[in-house]
Amino acid sequence: MKTVISIKVDKNVRDRARNVARKLGVPLSLVVNSQLRRFADEQRIVIAAPLVPNSKTKKILDEAIQDIRENKHGKFSPLFENAKDAVKWLHSK
Repeated sequence: MKTVISIKVDKNVRDRARNVARKLGVPLSLVVNSQLRRFADEQRIVIAAPLVPNSKTKKILDEAIQDIRENKHGKFSPLFENAKDAVKWLHSK
């Protein structure tokens, strides 16, 4: 059984999606149904846009990246040319 739902969508998003659907030769309703089915089945939303951390998280991430670059506390291994050198380095710890 089919039903009709009414949702508010940005006009620009609707127009862009409609154009892509036309190019692919599928109705826009097929795209919407597919995404709603996926949402219902997986019970999750995949957001493709890059997430921007808040200032506190950004500070923590920046510090972690700096630690990795500087190998602070000797926590990170150097790059190895082969597995034998990696194993040797691990045994030295």
